[in-house]
Amino acid sequence: MEKTGKPTINDVARIAGVSKKTVSRVINRSPLLNQDTRAKVEAVIADLGYIPNVQARALALRHNFLLGLIHDNPNAQMVMNVQAGILEAIRDTEFELIVRPIDRGSSTMLADVRAFLERQRLYGVLILPPVSENDMLAELCQSLGTRYVRMGSTTLDTAEHMVASNDCEVVVEAVQHLITLGHRRIGLIAGPHGFRSARERRKGFEQALSDAGIKLPRSMIAEGTYTFESGLAAADRLLDLSPRPTAIFASNDEMAAATLHAARRRGMSVPEDLSIIGFDDTAIAAHIWPPLTTVHWPIVSMGRSAALKLLADFFGEEQGVEEPSLFPSTLIHRASVAPPRPGSA
Repeated sequence: MEKTGKPTINDVARIAGVSKKTVSRVINRSPLLNQDTRAKVEAVIADLGYIPNVQARALALRHNFLLGLIHDNPNAQMVMNVQAGILEAIRDTEFELIVRPIDRGSSTMLADVRAFLERQRLYGVLILPPVSENDMLAELCQSLGTRYVRMGSTTLDTAEHMVASNDCEVVVEAVQHLITLGHRRIGLIAGPHGFRSARERRKGFEQALSDAGIKLPRSMIAEGTYTFESGLAAADRLLDLSPRPTAIFASNDEMAAATLHAARRRGMSVPEDLSIIGFDDTAIAAHIWPPLTTVHWPIVSMGRSAALKLLADFFGEEQGVEEPSLFPSTLIHRASVAPPRPGSA
């Protein structure tokens, strides 16, 4: 075929006998097309030597091919896992990811986010907890016409704007497991103030004890900030008690690993002297010894689904598959939990 001038997306659509939107879906590796249509369009693209002009398309559509990730989270592994899910969703597309940490305690937080959204002209944004729990941030996105999805430990928004886990329910299951094994003095290393995840996990802990008729002194609860260092300090406070707990539920794996460290430093054996359960199922849980019993939080899947929700309009309604909003967590049994020593419970 004779080529005249620089080919455009209109040329590809005309010669292939399809719409511009179909060509765009082929370029972005959309799963919505049948193989015959995809092959026909790709053949025309190759024959014409067409190269998509991302900048020109961004100007025409009045947005960039960018997804944003907004967070104020001390758990770096959690943020990395969310990124992995988003990158999986946008692989082989024109979309890229921008990560923007913010300070939720700043008086200029909303203004800072507004400036970021207006400057980058994002196609959509995923907001991580705890800032995802701020309704004013969601309202800001709506006022700017920016697609958004909020991630949380419980329901925060309508299905199209949310991916959530069931933290309270799965922590009930985790603590019930300890109770079934014979533990009665169970300590909690709680998460930081202002995090809905910390509140939901503590709620599950207290509900499991209440259901079993177990009453514990307030001293059996120590607060952390989801960091290893805070977990170490909290574990030391709990292990200084007399009698000390025979089991500890830590609200994330970093603090659970710190609890193991604190116990070992005192010459205690895990799980014989102390059972430990964490939350997240990050790499650290399987790599330390003994490997941690923990709650698997499907964070990568949540990140992937959130990105696909943001791109739903771009790929069109023909996809026929609605991305889930609730992602149940599961208890992963490893070697850090055992019945208490006889007479210690």
